[in-house]
Amino acid sequence: MRSKFSSISTNTEFMYQDMESRGSDHSSPVGRKSRIASSVHDVTDEKPPFGARFLTDEADVWSQNAWDHVPPPDDQDDIIATALARQKSAPIPEDEKIKYNEKPAKNWDNFYKMNASNFFKTRKWLQIEFPELVHAVEIDAGEITIAEIGCGTGSASFPLLAANKNPNLTLKAYDYSSHAIKEVQHNELYLSPPVGTIQASVWDLSSPTLPPDLPEGSVDIVVLIFVLSALHPREWRQAVHNIHRILKPGGVVLFRDYGRYDLTQLRFKGGRLLEDNFYIRGDKTRVYFFELGILP
Repeated sequence: MRSKFSSISTNTEFMYQDMESRGSDHSSPVGRKSRIASSVHDVTDEKPPFGARFLTDEADVWSQNAWDHVPPPDDQDDIIATALARQKSAPIPEDEKIKYNEKPAKNWDNFYKMNASNFFKTRKWLQIEFPELVHAVEIDAGEITIAEIGCGTGSASFPLLAANKNPNLTLKAYDYSSHAIKEVQHNELYLSPPVGTIQASVWDLSSPTLPPDLPEGSVDIVVLIFVLSALHPREWRQAVHNIHRILKPGGVVLFRDYGRYDLTQLRFKGGRLLEDNFYIRGDKTRVYFFELGILP
């Protein structure tokens, strides 16, 4: 199993929030300093890959999904320490943690009931960050199976399906929220895919069993976008084991998730901390903030 990490799962992006979580906040310090050379990639490319994205003009800060080798501000350590101390001074009481960890899928069901049509944007950046997906939808790519795990309302699967020219492409979409899967199954692209096939069903990635339609060694590409962060750390090992089971030899995992000390993490107030770097949002969904080397 090979893993390809994108955006805040690599480089110095662990210090800053992901573009999808920035909203309208333009106060990020990413333009303070920058390197302008790479020994591996052409930094003048219009869409340079990770490892070659150097911010040389602050006016361009929003032109890329993430930047490389960005030094933190001088007071970053103090900012982090202050935020963590505030959060740890008022954690979620032990007797309340059980209810947040007991039925997380129910909280995501409630989330999608409220936000399915107005929260998630189509992930147009997918094919920029992951060229494997560009190849998969080409007309002569051959038989390829892609599994989007934690698909939500299909914000990764449907852009792929819309761009697909490969008649032998099979898309499989899974989420442990039954309401999210219903939204996927009622989408026009799902009901009448122009090229290729798509199937969506409910599945908890941390379950000890695989979906009936997903045999071992059957998937070429697993898309795992902001998924492991929604699981409890004790569930990661089973989740990764399941991913390894479904992948073909040489299969690829395309992974993206929240980085440690992202501004979203530092902005959490008291009463949200479940465990170190693991929080409850206002909508009762969980989120973990990673750093390199922490995944099982």
